[in-house]
Amino acid sequence: MYSGSSDGETHDAPHRKIPPASSMLWVRNLRRFIGSGAGLGSEALMELETKRILLDIFKEKQKKSAEAGTIPSFYKKARETKHRFIIFIFLKPEDGSISHRVQRLAKYRFLRKQSDLLLNADDLDAMWVCLRENCVIDDATGAEKMNYEDFCHIASVCTEQIGPKCRRFFSPSNFMKFEKDELGRIAILPFYLYVMRTVSLTQARIDMSELDEDSDGFLQPHEMESYIRGLIPNLAQLRDMPAAFVQMYCRIAAHKFFFFCDPHRRGKACIKKVLLSNCLQELMELHQESEEEVTDTEQAENWFSLTSAQRICDMFLALDKDTNGTLSKQELRDYADGTLTDIFIERVYDEHIRHGKSGGGNAREMDFESFLDFVLALENKDTPEGLTYLFRCLDLQGRGYLTTADIHSLFRDVHHKWIEGGNYELCIEDVRDEIWDMVKPVDPLKITLADLLACKQGGTVASMLIDVRGFWAHDNRENLLQEEEEPEEE
Repeated sequence: MYSGSSDGETHDAPHRKIPPASSMLWVRNLRRFIGSGAGLGSEALMELETKRILLDIFKEKQKKSAEAGTIPSFYKKARETKHRFIIFIFLKPEDGSISHRVQRLAKYRFLRKQSDLLLNADDLDAMWVCLRENCVIDDATGAEKMNYEDFCHIASVCTEQIGPKCRRFFSPSNFMKFEKDELGRIAILPFYLYVMRTVSLTQARIDMSELDEDSDGFLQPHEMESYIRGLIPNLAQLRDMPAAFVQMYCRIAAHKFFFFCDPHRRGKACIKKVLLSNCLQELMELHQESEEEVTDTEQAENWFSLTSAQRICDMFLALDKDTNGTLSKQELRDYADGTLTDIFIERVYDEHIRHGKSGGGNAREMDFESFLDFVLALENKDTPEGLTYLFRCLDLQGRGYLTTADIHSLFRDVHHKWIEGGNYELCIEDVRDEIWDMVKPVDPLKITLADLLACKQGGTVASMLIDVRGFWAHDNRENLLQEEEEPEEE
């Protein structure tokens, strides 16, 4: 306390020395008490014990790893973002390494397991027998149908005769996929065809995955050719193919897959895209046992038929006058009896033969692969892929759209051939206006590729601008339609 005298004088009180906190008895006892853990609660003790155990386990694993040596890893940590999302990059193992052999073995076993789960030909036959024996006949149409109760009963019968691998086809969701009559019944034939197509596509995916050497879900040209080569013995219309022609056939057939499934020309086609494309369905049409049921026209229209492949080879050899294995502009002008315009031929070489084989001087020539692209584009003008190929040739200025001046320049060559053929005089401006009315572009001053695709007449417009025969077909469309209808009436 403060002290003082009555006369106002103050006297200094004696100073007391305060010991440091660490020297106080109660502090030393508290630290000793906490440090030993004796005074901690059960939860704190459990946490300390857990940390101690985990640390021992970690040290033991480190010791074992050091003794065993390094194990090859398939993944490595690439980077870590600020949000701590860890990204891994797949490392392709070296050929012949242990990791490469392990990867191939694991892939082989997985694909074999998936293949064993598929229905084979005998299983499909047995399922068809079960469907027919347990269905009902529609009195009105004579179609074989089944309701949901029959569907469940057939599922039980098939499971007993075939095994559990057929059970997945008899799910309620599958039953609901098919059109039902007023009694809630579905026809057995569409259901059976669905099962067959599912099995066929799954088997195709397994076969393609086996050929996918780097397991990236894409097929390279030689892998696709190997897949087609393996199919030839199973395709009735290709079994008698001459052995000397097999390699060329596979090259031609595989090219169509890449034309439609590899639009960016990266040199690889996505397996999923191949399975969903019309190309595979067209190829599988060759399963028909007899070619007598298929007309010559149908064989020629099917790119994968032996007739079509031989036609394309003969066409290329006939055009290659100097037999150097490539086509010059002059040689290509004889394609389709010379009905294609000169400006179109020039544009084809400008846009699509940039990396072609060079002939004399600086002339670019078209090799067989580029010729296949050329033929596919002309024979599939109504498809997005074919029209994209042709639009690049029509786009004279490379601006991504066509103007009235472009249409006039393109059709001028067609008009010249049209007059040379002895046809009546026509006005280029009228044809230009007709094309504009057919396309109805979003921008009235220019036509884009999107406009041609949207109008559903892009193939016709392209034919009118590059081929005098295409313009003739459009000009005589009513007469041609009438000629097609007359045989049907007879």
